[in-house]
Amino acid sequence: MSSENGSVSGGGEGPPPEQLALIRDSVRKAKAPRAKPRTWRGAALAKELPVARVLVDKGALHLDRYFDYAVPEELDADAQPGVRVRVRFGAGRHRVREGRREGGGLIDGFLVERRAESDYSGPLAALAQVVSPERVLSGELLGLARAVADRYAGSLADVLQLAVPPRNARAEQRPSPAPLPPPAAPEPASWGRYERGAAFLESLASAGAPRAVWNALPGPEWSEELARAVTATLASGRGALVVLPDGRAVARVDAALTALLGEGRHAVLTADAGPEKRYREWLAVRRGSVRAVVGTRAAMFAPVQDLGLVALWDDGDDSHSEQHAPQPHAREVLLLRAAQDKCGFLLGSWSCTVEAAQLVESGWARPLVAGREQVRAAAPLVRTVGDGDLARDEAARAARLPTLAWQIVREGLRHGPVLVQVPRRGYVPRMACANCRAPARCRHCSGPLEGQESGAALRCGWCGREEGAWHCPECGAFRLRAQVVGARRTAEELGRAFPAVPVRTSGREQVLDTVPGAPALVVSTPGAEPVAEGGYAAALMLDGWAMLGRPDLRAGEDALRRWIGAAALVRPQGAGGTVVIVAEPTLRPVQALVRWDPVGHAVRELSERAELGFPPVSRMAAVSGTAEAVAEFLAAVDLPRDAEVLGPVPLPVTAAGRPRRVGAPPPGERWERALIRVPPGSGAALASALKAAQAARMARGGVEASVRVRVDPPDIG
Repeated sequence: MSSENGSVSGGGEGPPPEQLALIRDSVRKAKAPRAKPRTWRGAALAKELPVARVLVDKGALHLDRYFDYAVPEELDADAQPGVRVRVRFGAGRHRVREGRREGGGLIDGFLVERRAESDYSGPLAALAQVVSPERVLSGELLGLARAVADRYAGSLADVLQLAVPPRNARAEQRPSPAPLPPPAAPEPASWGRYERGAAFLESLASAGAPRAVWNALPGPEWSEELARAVTATLASGRGALVVLPDGRAVARVDAALTALLGEGRHAVLTADAGPEKRYREWLAVRRGSVRAVVGTRAAMFAPVQDLGLVALWDDGDDSHSEQHAPQPHAREVLLLRAAQDKCGFLLGSWSCTVEAAQLVESGWARPLVAGREQVRAAAPLVRTVGDGDLARDEAARAARLPTLAWQIVREGLRHGPVLVQVPRRGYVPRMACANCRAPARCRHCSGPLEGQESGAALRCGWCGREEGAWHCPECGAFRLRAQVVGARRTAEELGRAFPAVPVRTSGREQVLDTVPGAPALVVSTPGAEPVAEGGYAAALMLDGWAMLGRPDLRAGEDALRRWIGAAALVRPQGAGGTVVIVAEPTLRPVQALVRWDPVGHAVRELSERAELGFPPVSRMAAVSGTAEAVAEFLAAVDLPRDAEVLGPVPLPVTAAGRPRRVGAPPPGERWERALIRVPPGSGAALASALKAAQAARMARGGVEASVRVRVDPPDIG
């Protein structure tokens, strides 16, 4: 002991005896510090089921399997199936002490199963920690995640990252409220406008499992109708799940459910809620305190107990397609849940996708539509302005606003707000017949034909073949034209045309939710249209060619969906509601809008895709990367015998400093993409082959050039 601490040498005085006694007494009472165990070396194992099967949080495909760990006796009570754990991963066989493997880094995982013995013959590492005794992963959710991973050629760990939100300790410690008794069955109300609407609600209320594709009537009643379907399901003692494309739609259904059921009956799962609130709501659903869930895309995995209904609104919206691996679509996930849980299914929209039409044609779902009298009473009047009208219209050439549209806007502003829909900028034009406007497609694979900057022959965007002698199969013409690109400065031009009227904009920078019922011009991009109080007096849809001219198989379907979505916000024809669309009136999507017949348009699209072998009749996958990497991958993959490889073809180079789309190559890199097509019934075999090839590629380790694989790509040209 040094002199500074009171050494006996040198005559220094030590601390008083009373102080020494107090120090000794405090040391005796203090608990011995205990370090967090790392290896549990020497600890006894659990007496029963000493092996834990763990799914580690590694998204690599070659690690998409379970790993066995030993369960220390001290963790026996908390280490139950479904809890979060931490384990050591990456230790080799040579790092074994006292019969247990040691080393490796700590990573998170889920305990999937407790077993008496392990299939692994070597020494096991011990569980390092049970993060929380909360059992967040149920057997049903695990089965759903595995089915999604297999369908999209992905890993189970990646799917569970989408399905289970991150842990929040504060939310986990708070108890969930007690579940409320089932409500009374609702009245049909506006469901009575549909031919089988009341019967659909009765089936849900009596614990049935009806499956329907619902073509909703225009107007704001759709949110209340969804709320009544949820209420009917809750009345049967079961749970319900509703997935919507964005937060604005969630807020409307949330308000409708609250007005119908009161507080505490449903949970809202959106990213805008914040991590703590979202996890608290998710735990209330997992614990069975809440039986109804309303949310955006991530809510498709919500662990609703005793599921009786899954519902999806506007399945054609891009927001329903997950951007993180393995990029599942909410519609397909809910279809898997309906089959797995044998529950009801409701796919609703103002429009109708080809996938929805296929569900009805196959007999898997029934149509839920209104009669033509109801449609005519609820829909606005639709008028068209074609190329011929524009050519004869001096005002349209001078101000880019046709005379008919100007008159309708002026008349509408006397009675309320007027909506002006402007196509998004950046749509890439494709080639079409200059005579009848039919899209130009490849004779070999029916892919879209694209013009070259050098003026050379046309080239297919799918298989890369050149086409030097194209002629239109519809009218026999030989001339081609490029589609029109989106409008510019629309808001400024309208402001000059109507100087006394306020102009409001809604788009990517700022999306408006609602606008007052006072006269105003509301300029919006597709999908960002705000709801007007009392409905819009009129709507103007400019430059329809910009939406029809996208180089994509879904251009017509998507254009019709966006037009109908905007027109559905306009007052009925009986109240003076009028829609003017600037597009060629003879085109099929425009005619479907005029007749308000999205179902007929989808049915015809489906029949044509069946003849040409297009999705959803066939299944497709996209393989993209550098030319060498794509060629190496295609040579290694063991595709089904009936698979057809289209391409590869070059992808557009992403310019530096510009926004990069999901799946696009890094800025400045030149990538290629190949499409793989299989007939019906071979989709599972294709996904399995692609997953096996990608896993083998990752397991080799030394591969530098990456290859991206996506099953059911949304944009195939």
